[in-house]
Amino acid sequence: MTFHLASKPFPAAAAGQALPGAHGARMRAGLLACGLLLVPAAPALAQVSAASATSAPAAATAAGAAFSAGTPGGPLPAGWKNLPVAHGKALTRYSLVTDDSGTVLQADAAASASALMHKGNVDLAETPQLTWRWKIDRPIDDADNSVASKEDAPARLVFMFEGDKSKLSLGDRAAIQLAKTLAGEELPYATLMYVWSNTAPVGSVIDNPHTSRVKMIVVSGSADGTGKWLALSRNVAQDFEQAFHEKPGKVSAYGLLTDTDNTRASARAWYGDIRFGPTK
Repeated sequence: MTFHLASKPFPAAAAGQALPGAHGARMRAGLLACGLLLVPAAPALAQVSAASATSAPAAATAAGAAFSAGTPGGPLPAGWKNLPVAHGKALTRYSLVTDDSGTVLQADAAASASALMHKGNVDLAETPQLTWRWKIDRPIDDADNSVASKEDAPARLVFMFEGDKSKLSLGDRAAIQLAKTLAGEELPYATLMYVWSNTAPVGSVIDNPHTSRVKMIVVSGSADGTGKWLALSRNVAQDFEQAFHEKPGKVSAYGLLTDTDNTRASARAWYGDIRFGPTK
């Protein structure tokens, strides 16, 4: 099954469609849809880069990404797909390239937004500790993750979680139902991101400007880190609990995202291998 990644507001409900909360529910549905959602894509929008159309057979079931095991210019690791975040959005280009330390993933965004995603296969009970490296060419000058019109980032990691949606507010549940009606599949219960931010200090937790069901933790920032490989490690389970004040459910999907669709800027980033392990 081919999936499309939606992160922008859905259109208003069709005439005559009634849901609890009426106008307010429709508005919340549009806002909640700015959290990341995997939904079936129309054939014309299910675009996958030529590099990822043919997947390498190795590591098909292993959590994480072994970009270093690939060949520059070759296929991306098995199970990873470049998915648009909204209908009509230009795709960020993801490719394997040579770096001083070996093969890495390069992301090139030009007024574009698409995520390189993998279906969830992470056991956070056994391997909650995430380690990775990334590097950016330069910050996005006008980006601000707390402002909807400026909500871009040169580098992000993205985690989508399942959960008990009956615990959510009536408005959030109505929004999820409307999203399912319009797009054919439910919004994730929660989305956690690790981001590079120009405006917020490292350690900050930022609500997505459209919905509190998407939390962003700032792990890199400032011009001092520009052009340098940064080695990072986070406990995903602990970070989820800090951000959402509850224990995480199952990871339904994870990936990475370099996006400039709101600021209309250009950005380049590099990602090293993504690994999961036991708590340190």
